[in-house]
Order: sequence, then structure tokens, then C-alpha cells
Amino acid sequence: MPQLSDYVQKEQFDVPGYIHLAAILFFSMTGALAAMRRGYDLVGVFTLALVVGTGGGLLRDGLFLQEGPPMVTKDWRYVPTVLAACLLAGLFYQSITGFQKLIAILDAVGLSIYSIVGVFEALRVGLSGPAAVLVGVVNAVGGGLLRDILTREEPLMFKPGQFYVLASLGGCLAFCGLIYSTVLSVSNSAKVAIGATFLFRILAIVFNWRTIPMTSWLVVPQPSADSTTTTTATSSPPENPPETK
Repeated sequence: MPQLSDYVQKEQFDVPGYIHLAAILFFSMTGALAAMRRGYDLVGVFTLALVVGTGGGLLRDGLFLQEGPPMVTKDWRYVPTVLAACLLAGLFYQSITGFQKLIAILDAVGLSIYSIVGVFEALRVGLSGPAAVLVGVVNAVGGGLLRDILTREEPLMFKPGQFYVLASLGGCLAFCGLIYSTVLSVSNSAKVAIGATFLFRILAIVFNWRTIPMTSWLVVPQPSADSTTTTTATSSPPENPPETK
């Protein structure tokens, strides 16, 4: 039975360089803004912007693919792009609240592209389908995870909130399914998967689709003094349940 990587080897799928740079720019801006809200200095702002903008690619290339130096160290345009993101974040910091919807849309574009590029790169070097899906998700959300770790925050991806990781996961699975079905070429499969991921993420924003705490699924009936009524409780509920983001 042919593997997914066999289909990828037959056809190349290259995302234009400016698309990569645009995704890094918008991801880096979110990192710079997070650093500014915490009162970081220039070094802190640049570092956090660099981590958010390129962290997913660093994890992909350094941890999973291991094909030499990460892409961020081979393309001189990446660091200037991060610097530009810091500059833009500084210029528009006071009025950035009016651009939240635009930033969310641009972030959705970056999420969509990075998810599918991560899967493709993983399949290109011979990883299995499930492993490639994992790499795709890490490529898309790894920067945000590193941001939360560096700022000593509980990672947002672990808490209830709007579909984000699930949007990336759905796009990665769709890409693998389209490749294996051979209905479309690899290039067209990637385009469809990127569009589907973006649409799923935008719908989650518009309709506020959210995950829920795992404990809310574990409803345990509790005995009541009145045999005709029962009450339910979740396992070990927190005193102050966190708000969904």
C-alpha cells in the first residue's frame, strides 16, 4: 500500500516566499504586542516577536525534520521581517484595539498556510501521515506555545476557547485525505486544505465556536435526599472556573 509520502515525492508544492514573510510578519506582530502589554524593553519585544513569528518553524525544522539549519537561519529576510513587525506594533500600539478583527483574520491566514506547509514538509522527508499531521499543527501553533512558556503563562492552547488548534488539525487531516484519495494534485489539495482551514477558523471567530472543559463531559449523578430528584456535578470543579477565551 502506498504511503502518503510517496504521493508527495511525485509533485512539489512551493509556497511563494512573500506568503511565508507575510505570515511571519503577522505572527510576529502578535508577539510584539504581547511583549508591549507586559512592559518589556526593546530586547524583550524583539525576542518575543521572533519566537512567535518563527517558533513553529524552528520546532518543525530542529525537532522533527532535522535537515540542517532551520529555514529562519538560511533566509536573511526573516529577521528584518520580525523587526518590521516590532516597528508596526509600536506605531499602532495605541490604536491596535480597533484592528483586532483584522489581526484575527490575518492570523487565520498564517495559521492556514503554516498548517499545510508543515504537513507537506514532513511528508516530503518521509514521515508517516499521523506524524506529518502532528508536525503541521506544531508548525502552526508552536510559536504561540513558546510565547506562553517564555512569559510564564498557562498556554492558551490548553484552555477552553475558540477553535484554533482544531482548525489547524482539521486542515492537516483534510490535506492528507485529499492527497491519499488522488482526486486532486498535491498542489491543488494544498490550496483546498488552506482554504478550508481558513474558512473553519473564520467561522469559529464569527459564531464563537468554543471548546469546553473536559470535566464538563464527566457528569456524575449524585444521590439526593429526595429520591424523585437528582443533582449532577463535575469531577473536582475549580472554585472559580476560568472564563473561556
